[in-house]
Amino acid sequence: MNNYLIPANTKKGNLILGLFRPFDLILFGTGVLITVVFLALVTLTSTLMTIIILSPALITGFLVTPIPYYHNMLNVITELFEFLTNRQKYVWKGWCVTNGEEDTKSVH
Repeated sequence: MNNYLIPANTKKGNLILGLFRPFDLILFGTGVLITVVFLALVTLTSTLMTIIILSPALITGFLVTPIPYYHNMLNVITELFEFLTNRQKYVWKGWCVTNGEEDTKSVH
């Protein structure tokens, strides 16, 4: 019979902790590192300054958050950008299209 059962989560074995690609962890690590450097160098005097200093870690954390049907938010944003910037009019070029030309080969 040669029927093979392939588990739905076979790609999770290639991910770190079953959730993250190496690029995801590098991106998040960079955001956290920038936040730690800002925390060490800048004095927190207001709530707005605190939000600005914490924003690199918060933004990169949001981007690598896993969501269903996509890998993570970065993947969703990338797919959305590609959809919006690519051609939206799809021209049919099948076997039955005449491209506006008369069929002169047929006999009437």
